[in-house]
Amino acid sequence: MDPRSEVLLRHAELFSGELLLAGLPADDLLGALPQARGWNWHAGDQALLTARFAGRSHFDTRLPEGDYRAAVLFLPKSRELTDYLLQALASRLAGKPLYLVGEKRGGIERAAKQLAAYGKPRKLDSARHCQLWCVEVDQAPAVPDLHAQAQSYPLQLADGTLEIVTLPGVFAHGRLDRGSALLLEHLDDLPSGHLLDFGCGAGVLGAALKRRYPDSELSLLDVDAFALESSRLTLARNGLSANLIAGTGIESAPEGLSAIVSNPPFHQGVHTDYQASENLLSQAARHLIIGGELRLVANSFLKYPPLIERHLGPCRTLAEADGFRIYSARR
Repeated sequence: MDPRSEVLLRHAELFSGELLLAGLPADDLLGALPQARGWNWHAGDQALLTARFAGRSHFDTRLPEGDYRAAVLFLPKSRELTDYLLQALASRLAGKPLYLVGEKRGGIERAAKQLAAYGKPRKLDSARHCQLWCVEVDQAPAVPDLHAQAQSYPLQLADGTLEIVTLPGVFAHGRLDRGSALLLEHLDDLPSGHLLDFGCGAGVLGAALKRRYPDSELSLLDVDAFALESSRLTLARNGLSANLIAGTGIESAPEGLSAIVSNPPFHQGVHTDYQASENLLSQAARHLIIGGELRLVANSFLKYPPLIERHLGPCRTLAEADGFRIYSARR
């Protein structure tokens, strides 16, 4: 079981009545707390929870309806996302307890200070390198408007300007990251057909692809509900359309793709996790048509070419700059 869940269970007597667990990890906590419901924005965790506890976890960027007696937030990585989530939870908990649990190295002590906006924070426990905090919500704030917390910036491309919209918690919130900037310079000559932006984030690559290849079908895939909502906003802001897919990895992508374009993620919370990227390299051929292309950007220190050549074919380096490389391989 996740150590944060274990810390919570040390205080199970506190959680009588309907309880909302926000950012719930995919473990046995719902089984141990039968009165609890989950709110999740990670498609992988949600799929596992749905398989084991059908109907008890909600996948969305917005708080699920319910008359909650208390709520627990599993601390996310982003401070901005924490602000939004705490306000959303506190807006429904006037006079009721709001709990925050997280790892010490994940910044739980810093995040606990954010609870002070709703009352006087108290530390209830410190164990398994985690802490549990609580605040009684003295006065419930207004329900937050997620879209009002979006940041946008113009992206100048050869074929015109795109407006990129990002929400709290989304990778490179409010800015263009260096890897995507390099890949945007190398999107020429992709095979025509169905294109996929894998790990789409705010939809930077996807929007650029749809602008450049308007007759191609486009799908955008990400594990995070806030990323998918950002991509939807980016596409709408620029008058573009695409399929949005909430998925755990490349296995969630359609087959028959002409190209997969990606700035693949390798972080999950405060931990480094290469599984999604390595699965992409090992399984891309199953989703590409003959002659279809995988084109991605990666940190130069990552040893991706041998994996690409083992599972797909000869790997070319199209560019290198600022510690990143663009790799390309065709099926």
